Amino acid sequence: MEYLWKTVVAATLLLLAPALGAAAQDGEWSHYGNDAAGTRYSPLAQITPDNVASLQKVWVYRTGNGSEPKSHLQATPLMVGDGLYLCTPTNEVISLDAETGKERWRWTPPPPNDRVHTCRGVTYYRVPDASGPCSERIYSTTATASLVALDARTGRPCSDFGHDGLVDLKAGMGKVLPNYYYVTSAPVIARGRIVLGGWVADNQYVGEPPGVIRAYDAVTGEFSWAFDPGRPHAHGEPPSGETYTLGTPNSWAPMSVDETLGLVYAPTGNATPDYWGAHRSRESETYTSSVLALDAETGEARWSFQTTHHDVWDYDVASQPTLVDLMISGEKVPALVQPTKRGQIFVLDRRTGKPLMPVEGRAAPQGAAPGEWLAPTQPFSTGMPDFGGGGLHESDMWGLTPFDQLWCRIKFRQARYDGALTPPGTGPSITDPGYLGGVDWGGVSVDPRHQIMVVNWSRMPNYTRLIPRAEADRMGIRPGPEGIVPGQPSAQAGTPYAAKTSAFLSPLGVPCVAPPYAILTAVDLATGKELWSRPFGSAGQNGPFGMPSGLPLPLAVPAIGGSVTTAGGLIFIGASMDQTVRAFDLRTGKVLWQAKLPVGGHATPMTYRSPVSGRQFVVIAAGGHLALKSPLGDYIVAFALPKR
Repeated sequence: MEYLWKTVVAATLLLLAPALGAAAQDGEWSHYGNDAAGTRYSPLAQITPDNVASLQKVWVYRTGNGSEPKSHLQATPLMVGDGLYLCTPTNEVISLDAETGKERWRWTPPPPNDRVHTCRGVTYYRVPDASGPCSERIYSTTATASLVALDARTGRPCSDFGHDGLVDLKAGMGKVLPNYYYVTSAPVIARGRIVLGGWVADNQYVGEPPGVIRAYDAVTGEFSWAFDPGRPHAHGEPPSGETYTLGTPNSWAPMSVDETLGLVYAPTGNATPDYWGAHRSRESETYTSSVLALDAETGEARWSFQTTHHDVWDYDVASQPTLVDLMISGEKVPALVQPTKRGQIFVLDRRTGKPLMPVEGRAAPQGAAPGEWLAPTQPFSTGMPDFGGGGLHESDMWGLTPFDQLWCRIKFRQARYDGALTPPGTGPSITDPGYLGGVDWGGVSVDPRHQIMVVNWSRMPNYTRLIPRAEADRMGIRPGPEGIVPGQPSAQAGTPYAAKTSAFLSPLGVPCVAPPYAILTAVDLATGKELWSRPFGSAGQNGPFGMPSGLPLPLAVPAIGGSVTTAGGLIFIGASMDQTVRAFDLRTGKVLWQAKLPVGGHATPMTYRSPVSGRQFVVIAAGGHLALKSPLGDYIVAFALPKR
């Protein structure tokens, strides 16, 4: 489809840009997704398809935590004024000079500080009608489940917030084992309140920490309200000696905010554990794998939309809801775009939760493991492209050699596969898409002026089996003392089965399905039609047994991370295992520029204009990723056009 750039059309579409949380016109990047709507769109246009080939590395900053085990630097920095702000897996918060990348301050939490966690971003807030210390604040979280407020200028804790700048998020949570609960996504600010959910360890036991979403006064840190999925209309703290409801669906992905409507949009995961659900309560069933619209002042749920019924596939909603105003039948409608791991993208009226594009309930495969039940139908978004991979066949099995291809074909035949939503059982089954998506936490980016959505999605099925409890006991499968043990079966204690699931790989450690594995697609949001689709990434850094092949084969290797779109007509994305950041032409999908990173850039980039030089910068965290066999690192890398 021809892409229209004429001035008159651009001027008309400008009227459609969402008023809520519009990207800062002064070139800042003040929210995780640049705006409260989570569009990941920048109005900057200094870098264009005509000059992006001249983009060059201008500085590199190292956080100092590159050798930490189990740590993934995935932060998207904020840029406000002339400073950058980011968090690290070792619970530190850092401010950098936006022009030079030099460190201005670093906050390290008080002891004990020996745990690491994924921290994808911090939150900025300017206190209304305030001046002096802590009138501008940076909020972050720690692996020990604390929320901290820091002075944006100095990095010192704000003494009027909580207890010496800290709020204990374990209050009301019951017994929280190390690494079983913390916050991975940047909190959001809504109506003067800081709102956050939290990550809960997958698949360990029934009754893990609660999935409660909470709000605190952004100035004082005082508790404001809670949304407890087990008691959805009780918004206070639990009485002494009680807890929020254990084991309920949690909200670990980024949230979005519509200040005009007074709503916080929260994506949710599963009630624990993921691959067994017969024990779940009616309330948990209601809010599992959904997007919720919560009243920012009370915590009451205004509406909810479920993307997977009775989810037993780990299809928690991992992507930030993206808010954009769409022209439908000549009327501007406030919409919410919700990507999912299933590869279904639902477009809803964000006032009511009603679908704006058709959603169809389709019969789902049946035949659950003994004692389990399955939803008879599942929702499919028929008005949008399907990013679930399109189904598998034996002929899709692939290998670097005839031998591993044969092995993959045999494993395919041995497994149950009835298409999308094949249920797990005591025999092997194929889950497609797997737990990396479809669309994972990288979400989508949206150019609101031209109503174009950019989707980074994956093709990586899982091989899954439920292990009967007696067999699991003989194998010594127990809940991990510190949460998940990567690559090992999960106990799912309190249910009849443990679970083993992982990417469907050959003995050589390469996917059993044919490439491509990472794909970038542009979609016209007005029509739901695909504009273009391009595989991205090469296999030079990958190979058998995880060893780099050195061959730049365009196999579009697996990717984790998100994209950014700009008014300059560009898409910036890292994400790929090949340790490369790229710029694509938004009109055509053509790669216009690429640069090597020290390690994989498995984060979402950001862009801003420096007030010192006036140049537009593109910045990405390069931290690697253990699950992708990508070496770990601690790099923040900045690119810009040469100085005139």
